[in-house]
Amino acid sequence: MGQSGAPPLLPGTLFLLILRALENGPRHGYAIARRIKDASSNRLDIEDGSLYPALNRMLVKGWVAAEWGTSENNRKARFYRLTARGRKQLRTEVAEFDRLVKSIQLVLRTA
Repeated sequence: MGQSGAPPLLPGTLFLLILRALENGPRHGYAIARRIKDASSNRLDIEDGSLYPALNRMLVKGWVAAEWGTSENNRKARFYRLTARGRKQLRTEVAEFDRLVKSIQLVLRTA
């Protein structure tokens, strides 16, 4: 478990979680982290030190695009949205994660 009592993320799952959080529309960084936390019933807490470097890598890969705007509390914020490449990557990431989980479950049942 992480320092907050949350389970550690499996390697590679942060991109998956961010892509999923953006699937229904643009969000700023804090809203992305909040969406992941809320959707996980407060079990996953994505820290800024992980979130923003991941978002920057995703920008470079072309999975997300970003533009400046104003947040709900009237602050300047960078809003991220999925690109077509990001939607395709989300499908790929979900399929790969599903295969990984099924493989782990097989080992747990038979080992």
